[in-house]
Amino acid sequence: MSFAIFETGGKQYKASASKIIEIEKLNAEKGKIIQFKNILLLNDDKNTEVGNPTIQGAVVEAKLLDLVKDRTIKVFHKRRRKHSRKMNGHRQRHSKIQITKILSKDGKVIAEAKPQEQIKETKQTAKKEVKK
Repeated sequence: MSFAIFETGGKQYKASASKIIEIEKLNAEKGKIIQFKNILLLNDDKNTEVGNPTIQGAVVEAKLLDLVKDRTIKVFHKRRRKHSRKMNGHRQRHSKIQITKILSKDGKVIAEAKPQEQIKETKQTAKKEVKK
């Protein structure tokens, strides 16, 4: 199983083909293809390549699925003996992405996601086999 570790928004994420990840908010439109060039590690079935600190030329491509909000976090301030209380809520914004391709520094495709139609077909054929 091939994967890559990339950095965006000050955090590191492990990406494999067709995996859906929530990352820090990106300024892009839904459905756009995004490229992450800050690749720290590449692993395919045969070898592993570690960057120093990054691998030049390696790219992870992803499709922006949706812009979502995280759960509400309560922020409560109280000053004792002053009858002073304040309560706020905060919902962090995230981008939900699906990894489509992982490219090595040569431009060779290490991993690629299957199109959605093929995934649906395999699920339907599996259901038919179970019924028989």
